[in-house]
Amino acid sequence: MSEKKSAVAEKAPVKKSSDNKPPVKNEKQARGSRDSARSSSSSGSASSLSDDQASSVNSFDSYTQQPQSYVPEENSKAKKTNSLRLVPTETVKSLQDMGISKNAPIPDVNAPTAQLNAIFPEEYTLETPTGLVPVATLHSIGRTNTSITRTRTRQMSRNSTGDDDDVGDVSGDGDDKNANEEPEIDPEIEFVTFVTGDPENPHNWNLTLRWVYTIILSTLVICVAYGSACITGGLGTVEKKYHVGQEVAILTCSLMVIGFSLGPLIWSPVSDLYGRRVAYFVSMGLYVIFNIPCAISPTIAGLCVCRFLCGVWSSSGLCLVGGSLADMFPTETRGRAIAFFAFAPYCGPVFGPLVNGFISVSTGRMDLIFWVNMAFAGGMWIIVAFIPETFAPVILKNRAARLRKETGNPKIMTEQEAQGMSISEMLKTCVVRPLYFAVTEPVLDMMCFYVCLIYSLLYAFFFAYPVIFGELHGYKDNLIGLMFIPILIGAIFALFTTSWCESQYIKVTLKRKPTPEDRLLGAMIGAPFAAIALWMLGATAEKHVIWVGQASSGLPFGFGMVLIYYSLNNYIIDCYAVYASSALATKVFLRSAGGAAFPLFTTQMYHRLKLHWASWLLAFISSAMIVLPFAFYKYGKTLRAKLSKKDYSADAM
Repeated sequence: MSEKKSAVAEKAPVKKSSDNKPPVKNEKQARGSRDSARSSSSSGSASSLSDDQASSVNSFDSYTQQPQSYVPEENSKAKKTNSLRLVPTETVKSLQDMGISKNAPIPDVNAPTAQLNAIFPEEYTLETPTGLVPVATLHSIGRTNTSITRTRTRQMSRNSTGDDDDVGDVSGDGDDKNANEEPEIDPEIEFVTFVTGDPENPHNWNLTLRWVYTIILSTLVICVAYGSACITGGLGTVEKKYHVGQEVAILTCSLMVIGFSLGPLIWSPVSDLYGRRVAYFVSMGLYVIFNIPCAISPTIAGLCVCRFLCGVWSSSGLCLVGGSLADMFPTETRGRAIAFFAFAPYCGPVFGPLVNGFISVSTGRMDLIFWVNMAFAGGMWIIVAFIPETFAPVILKNRAARLRKETGNPKIMTEQEAQGMSISEMLKTCVVRPLYFAVTEPVLDMMCFYVCLIYSLLYAFFFAYPVIFGELHGYKDNLIGLMFIPILIGAIFALFTTSWCESQYIKVTLKRKPTPEDRLLGAMIGAPFAAIALWMLGATAEKHVIWVGQASSGLPFGFGMVLIYYSLNNYIIDCYAVYASSALATKVFLRSAGGAAFPLFTTQMYHRLKLHWASWLLAFISSAMIVLPFAFYKYGKTLRAKLSKKDYSADAM
């Protein structure tokens, strides 16, 4: 055959075979025997192989019909002679034919976040005919730890002035000194990939099934977001049960949102090590359990602590679902799936006051609010448990373990296993680098500030509406909750618009190489609507104006809110493609901080500034932010070059 083959010895001692070769006595001789087998198979000559070995080679003729058959099944004769079995692996030519070159691409978003300087980042997205890629072959192409590190350092530092050594230590880029000291990966290791048409590859799953999973996971996000705002429909029940003021009752909402910002520090590493499925199952299970003390806590302190922990546990639904969707859809088609993800975290909180306002008015029971939340979370916990693992590194890691057992070759593994998972690198990826970006990247800060503003305004509505509709019109919590329906309607319209924006982006990619600024179309459409909504809310905040006037402001807000988040989320990913997970972690932290802070002063702001000017103050801020997506669309590349310390976009690589 033309394919390179690696010889794998049986566990039993190797006796003298029919080709009169001496027995293998030690590791050095075993390596030589394997090299000999490789040489024989690559030259296409089977004359030096035993009959059993030749039979094994011929058994690979049916490989294309059996893509999962990495290793031919042993026949009884092979067991008697303990001869070497030949496993096909990729050659330099086959990899080059698939487009593999010396220059390593940026890892896809579904790559392990804490893996440094990967020499084979295509491992988790590429499908190969054999499913095994030797490190020695990658070295022959030019992929080495040292060369990758040096290349990335030069590219990342090209537009930078100043001392890069210190920056490399924090951002994880590396430097020449560290690169020279970095050891090479054992060339005898063989990396596992998906095979052509692999049914275990989530990208190959049935399209309908993938969309079913997308809807389920988006519902999970709605469930988590709903839990954060569920108590806003019955703050009076908290005040009555614990004899506290409104400010303390509001903490039960804010503390869970704060938990959203800290939870990813736990669930992102868990996902990298054990997979999305384990992270969802464990975290949602804890979330369900901790709703019990929320319902029966005898003190307000206990309720606040448990609400914070509920935010930490449930945050996996916010920080991992986007990755799960990326696992199932390739880059070219994942935009529409991500649009559902953009819709869910902003609409989920709206159901909180909508549903629980009726529970509060009809029963007056705070505990029932949490029992309903627990039932919703428990149902999603059970449903999500049936979704198979989507994280490619974990799928391939499990496959590598099976292959090691079947072949007896301990050097079949993924690159994640070969490099190991450094605790320090995990901390750098999950904690240090996001904070570093928050301090050194003005472009990211501006985008995150806009996302934070929109998210904060959503939570501000939960406490502005009770003032407007409760104090002005005398409505109770159940009718106040109904006023949020226009926000949902506007968000649904935005969902259809995001699909159109995605089709426009695809047209751009067919004409030319896209830039991160091409992602800003949705934000440019949505930005004016968010400001219009607040101007409407302030202008109609009069007792003689029918309630429809104030409630209708939710339509443009819901529309603009989803479009802005969808667009800026994609823009951040494209601008910081090299460290997309860290940039998104910065966004999540700042967004959650704003969402937790705004409820604490919104009611007082509306009382002090009155209904008109409180809304108009927010409208002025939102109007000033309209210019942001338009300015970056026109001058984004120049601004990124001047304001950013380095270019982290795909173009930099």
